[in-house]
Formats: sequence, C-alpha cells, structure tokens
Amino acid sequence: MTTANTSVGPAPGRLFIHDTMSGQKRLFEPLHAADSGDGATVGMYVCGMTVYDYCHIGHGRVMVAFDVITRHLRALGYQLKYVRNITDVDDKILKRAAENGEDPVALTDRFIDAMHQDERALGVLPPDAEPRATSHIGGIIKLIQRLISQHAAYHADNGDVYFSIEAFPEYGKLNRRKIEESVAGARVEVNEAKRHPADFVLWKAVSESDAGSSGAPPLSWESPWGQGRPGWHIECSAMSFDELGESFDIHGGGPDLKFPHHENEIAQSECASGKQFANFWMHAGAVRVNKEKMSKSLGNFFTIREILEKYQPEVLRFFLVSSHYRSAIDYSEQGLAEARQGLDRLYQALRDASGQEGAKAEVLDEDLVAAFDAAMNDDFNTAGAVAVLFTAAKELNKRIRTAEPPGEQLATLKALGSRLGLLEQDPEAYFLWSPKTADSALGEDEIEQLIEQRKQAKLAGDYAESDRVRDHLLARGVKLRDTRDGTSWQRVEPSGPIKD
Repeated sequence: MTTANTSVGPAPGRLFIHDTMSGQKRLFEPLHAADSGDGATVGMYVCGMTVYDYCHIGHGRVMVAFDVITRHLRALGYQLKYVRNITDVDDKILKRAAENGEDPVALTDRFIDAMHQDERALGVLPPDAEPRATSHIGGIIKLIQRLISQHAAYHADNGDVYFSIEAFPEYGKLNRRKIEESVAGARVEVNEAKRHPADFVLWKAVSESDAGSSGAPPLSWESPWGQGRPGWHIECSAMSFDELGESFDIHGGGPDLKFPHHENEIAQSECASGKQFANFWMHAGAVRVNKEKMSKSLGNFFTIREILEKYQPEVLRFFLVSSHYRSAIDYSEQGLAEARQGLDRLYQALRDASGQEGAKAEVLDEDLVAAFDAAMNDDFNTAGAVAVLFTAAKELNKRIRTAEPPGEQLATLKALGSRLGLLEQDPEAYFLWSPKTADSALGEDEIEQLIEQRKQAKLAGDYAESDRVRDHLLARGVKLRDTRDGTSWQRVEPSGPIKD
C-alpha cells in the first residue's frame, strides 16, 4: 500500500450531495469561489432545537449527522461557516413555562445549557454561529415589513400577520405538493382571519389578557402591528439572512421539518429576495424505537442523557454514525450493544498497538485514505467510511501478529476515526468506563479474585464453574479476554441478570 504525509490534508474531491429539492445526488459546487488559496467559502444553516425540554435521540441524530458533514467539508479544504439556530420563543416554551411556574427565559436558558452538555458528551463541535430568535427580533420585523410591502403578507383583522401562499406560485416545490394539496401544518392554526387555509403566521398578536398578573405579556415585543411575537418559520429566514445572506449553499434539518417549516421558509425567503434561498437541501433520516415511531404516549421516548446513563457517549455516536445520515435508523438496546462491540474492536486494536515498537509514524495509508474519502464524497456515506475503519483495524492487527511496525496503520486508524469524531480517547480510559447506573459494579480486587477463582476451576477441569464465573463477571459489566500471556479484563455494559 502507498502512503501519504499526515501533514497534508485530503485534496478536494468531487463531492456529491443528495439534494432534497431535486431528489438527486448533485455535484457540490460552492456558490462563492475561493477568494484565496485557502479554499472556497461555504455557508450552511441547520435548524436547531426549540428549547423547552431535554434533547432526545432524534435531536442527537441531527446533531451528529451535521457534525460529521461539517468535519468532512473542512477536511476537503472548504472555509465553512456553520450556523445552527436556537428557537427560544415559541408557544410550546410558554406553555411549559406556565406549567412549571417558571420564567420563560429562565426555562430556555436552562435547556440551552442542557443541550450544550449533550453536544459535548457526543463529541459534537459547536457551530460557528448559534443565533437565538429572541436576538433577531429587529431583523424579523424588517423582513415581515418587506413581505407586506411586496403584497406577499397581510395584517389580518385578528391582529396577526400572515404570509399569503398564493403570492408564491412555486409553493410546495420542496415537498412536490400543489397549493391545493397543502394544508396548515404544525404550529399553524386554521382560522377565518386567513385569506387561504394554508397561509401561515409571521407575527402573532398578544393582548393584555396574555400577560396575567405579571404585567407585560411574556416573550413579546412592540411592532408596527402591535405587541406580539414572531411565528416559527419567519425566525429561521431572518436568522439565515443575517448570518449567511439571502442565498447560501446548504440548508439542513430533521426529517419532520420538510413540511411545513422548510416549505414555508422557501416561500417567504424567495418572495422577499427574488433569489434561490438554498443551493442544497439536506434532511437527516427519522429515528424509530424498536421499529415504532418515537412517542411519549407509547413510552418509547428517550432523551440523550437517559441513554448516556447506561451507555458510553462514544458508543451512541458510533451507533448514529454507522448508518447513512439520510436513512431511517432503528434505536434499540440490541443496536447499541452491537455498536459497543464494534467500537470495542477498534479500540482494542489501538490498545494492542500502542505499546508496540514502531508505533509512531508520520504517514498514512494512502489507499485507505482514498477509500474513506470516496465513501464520504458519496453523499457523506458514513457507513462506508466506518467499514474503512474496520479494514484499517484488520491491517493493524495483522501488523501486530507479524511483529511489523504498526505505525502507519495505527496513524491511519486514528486519523480517519477522528474525521468521524471517533477514537479520540485513550484506549485504557475507554475500556475503564462504566455505566452510572451500575450500582453492582465490582471493584478491581473483587475482579482479580474472581479471575483467580476461574483460573483454578480451569486447572481442575471444572469448565462449568469456569464458564459460570465468566458469565457472572460479564453480567456485572466485566468482559474477560484470554491470551497466551494470561487473562485481561475490561469494563463493559452489564449483560443482564447475574448468574449465580
């Protein structure tokens, strides 16, 4: 195999991205050519969370998917500005705050902090900009005024301001729906004040009765149309305009945002600017739980922090990365267990090689880097990229068995893993992790005593007892590994009921 110097990043390749708008993979060509030798500039806007609760596994899927996309775009040499917004004014926020007897701003600040904790745990790099809707009220009002002046929006009798979908003949093009087929979607109420049932709100009027005994209505602002707050869809158009301009390269989000949110963003943005809003539309796949739609009513709703009570964060990230970002993913205990086993194999290869002579190297395996890039340049095919990691681990294990210097393969596995946000821990630290809920975790002295007990059972030919001790340790979160040099152990997720 040929080698490449580690100081040189992968050369820009022909990156193809699946565009939701066209329904096809298209060659990615940035809207703005390189201003210097540093690479072309790219703008990417991803719809973030509405912060009224803890992030769930579906949020984690979007976080990790676009984190990997960010890493690869930068690895290809693009000067990326990644923007992911925060929706911190919304009816759901006000409802939850009222239920809690909590100030809405205090509630959103609390859940923003929790969201950042979840991101850090999953190894998600922070976006370059993280605008909050409440910090862009001025821009939102100006954009609504612009639409009214163009007769694309109107101030209704009930005090609300609505966008008129009939002002945008292409309405429905993202989802391939005709106006006649479109109905009011999530967060849009049908009422008699609208000129068309599918018109959506840009500004929600509030009255003194909304304020209760506290004075001014919560999360409301003065506007040309009276006291009120912005609708959900206009927030993202205004924030993306402010951060990236009226036309940019990539707009992304979760699968549930295609309609009506992204459809409405396109309509109001392109009406206002007369330009194409985004060059590419990208949507992560849905997350199901044991093949059912995730729902609190079904009792299969899992927050990221609940999962991380039982599983190491990198295991969850590996589970998410192992599937293509556009594919539906089925969350299950079995799936996480399989992800842990796969990640164990990669870290085991790193651990076995770390103490070997010739473990350091300044070059990477060029063939493996090329295979990795080919997978990632095919619409960020992380499943294919992960397969390359296992090939690198196989080559590394072969070097160890044949006493060849493992440096090149070790460096390659680490470098390619890092580009997926993986394999950045010390192997020993990875294997020492134990679940926070493992109240039955064994101490090191207990583990060594049981290993000795198993050893004596094997010497006596009592293999049933030997197997019982092995199974007992695994049930308590300790996995044994027998080698010619003896028995080593590592902490893993407890396998189930303890066998006595």
